[in-house]
Amino acid sequence: MATKGGKQTLSDDVRARLRADILSGRLLPGYRLKFPLLSTRYDVSVSVLREALVRLAEQGLVQSEPHQGFVVTPLSKETLGELTDARIELETLVLRRSVVEGDLAWESSLVAAHHTLERTPYTAQGDADRIDDCWSEAHADFHKALLNGCANRRLLQMALGLRDEAELYRRWSQPLGDEPSRDLAGEHRALLDAALARDPEASAQALCTHVRHTTELLLSAADRLDRQTAPLG
Repeated sequence: MATKGGKQTLSDDVRARLRADILSGRLLPGYRLKFPLLSTRYDVSVSVLREALVRLAEQGLVQSEPHQGFVVTPLSKETLGELTDARIELETLVLRRSVVEGDLAWESSLVAAHHTLERTPYTAQGDADRIDDCWSEAHADFHKALLNGCANRRLLQMALGLRDEAELYRRWSQPLGDEPSRDLAGEHRALLDAALARDPEASAQALCTHVRHTTELLLSAADRLDRQTAPLG
């Protein structure tokens, strides 16, 4: 029998594998996570799986349905649309203020954040369908640096909160978005250049285009998912 520590380690391992499969799109949005199939796939007991899934539910990657078990968090077109609209309204407001109000220290931190993002591999090593965790962290840091010049910290925290809500959708834009030629680096460079030029309207337009691009990719993906049954793979 596994020790408590050993079981915890096993649960952590399964959670990491499930997380990778969800973020890579191998387990698609809305897929029902059936214990017998998962036990075979990951070669673990139901109790270990349940513990891992509960923790993933806390992170918003899966949802628990009464009397039905767990499903991968669905890709909701309505939620994505509302979130995108709210983000564009608030983030562009905060970015305009950031560009006008940011000081030299803000400029320096923005350049440094972009430098890190530009040099961090986009996809995970050995898994081209999954955005690398380090890139996601660098991406979040860059967008936070863009907004961080805003003197109104309440507005800033509200905007960052909406960005956090959109993280799962951003992760899905790689495996589900179906646009391998997308120039993300160019989009981020355009944001940097407009901000450093202290052009609030150009900055807001670049951000709006950047956010809407991801949303459009995922709305197309949602339409495809509606037309197919998600297999376990």
